[in-house]
Amino acid sequence: MAKFLVMPKLGLTMTEGNIANWRKAEGDSVAMGEIIFDVETDKITKEFESPGEGIIRKILVEEGTVEVLKPIAIIGKADEDISGLLAEAEKTGDSPAAEKPAAEAPKLAAAPTQPAAGGRVKASARTKKIAADLNIDISQVPGTGPDGAITEKDVTAFAENAKTAAPKMSPTAGVIAAGLGIDPGQINKDGRIMKADVLAFKQNADFLKFADPQETTKPMSAMRKIIASRMSASQETSATVNYNQRVDTTAMKQLREELKSTTKITYTDILVKILSRALLEFPLLNSSIVGTDIVTRNYVHIGVAVALPDGLIVPVVKFANKKDLGAISSEIKSLAEKARTNELETDEITGGTFTITNIGMLGMESFTPIINQPEVAILGINTIMDTPMVVDGQVVIKPMMNLSLTADHRVVDGSVAAQFVARLKELIEKPGLLLL
Repeated sequence: MAKFLVMPKLGLTMTEGNIANWRKAEGDSVAMGEIIFDVETDKITKEFESPGEGIIRKILVEEGTVEVLKPIAIIGKADEDISGLLAEAEKTGDSPAAEKPAAEAPKLAAAPTQPAAGGRVKASARTKKIAADLNIDISQVPGTGPDGAITEKDVTAFAENAKTAAPKMSPTAGVIAAGLGIDPGQINKDGRIMKADVLAFKQNADFLKFADPQETTKPMSAMRKIIASRMSASQETSATVNYNQRVDTTAMKQLREELKSTTKITYTDILVKILSRALLEFPLLNSSIVGTDIVTRNYVHIGVAVALPDGLIVPVVKFANKKDLGAISSEIKSLAEKARTNELETDEITGGTFTITNIGMLGMESFTPIINQPEVAILGINTIMDTPMVVDGQVVIKPMMNLSLTADHRVVDGSVAAQFVARLKELIEKPGLLLL
């Protein structure tokens, strides 16, 4: 029995999806579980598998955004009557617009005609003589007389327009322009065109030909559109304040080296573990705003930003406060790999309570991260740099790193944010405190 294929609901918060790429065309047969099309959500791209077997009888939506559970195609047997489904789709506005006969174009007044080159010119002998006296090719003059005939008025008007359009230029400039094949009308100058103007125009034209400037335009992907929309909305919604703190990473680097023989731990892994402790001590940094309420939690879901070729995605380490460093490290690696191979599930990219974004590996010393709504804070991690520091009156070299915190002042006051950053600094410089 023929049935609709509908836009799947891939998560509790999903309201619409974007059809990115049809793998099948109308008339193609499909088997159960076979990929029919790709659907982009606000975070991920997923392959849609056929819920049954049959033939794609009609594609109702070729591309674009569709509400979840709305029909996008009809699948059935080759000889099955699908008129009922088509009528139902038509009623709900889901079928392609029926072709309508084009409205009759309004009749316009006939435009002045122009004789074809070498053709017979409709003009009186007097009109032709006037054109010759004015050195005008009468075949180029549009005729407004009966049946396109050229009148004396047409010739004089054409001559006046040509006189107005022709740029004023010195005789030398005219000779040089003719020799270089330059149309003086292309030289944009108020006043008389001189020799220098012609040469400058030629030089610029030659340079543009050498430079060969080109521009490429492509539409934003669904992911990039969502990023643009959400980042703009975040800036409009949050009253953001930025806090920067320099920390000594000597102890954190030593911890990483000591664990190297057992497991490969990254700085991001360690920082997520530190954040899972500090955020419970400062619950406002781990909160969100719902209407006029502030929601705080006794658990920490930390989003770890992962850069992709087409944008940024933030998989979430759930209940990071209940996991040890090794478990956090393994989960971050797994989530990052799934992000790069487009295998993340909706549940793995939702529910974050705080986000960390690390671009230190790119050499950044400081930046201003944008809050991932509906969270109220985000921590940016920068590069570690050997820096001269004064310790006990002596200049020593320390591996220093900047923390860049962005917090929403609607919830987090400056003093609270400063205390939170100070606590992060303490735990980074003395990671042994995590054992207490």
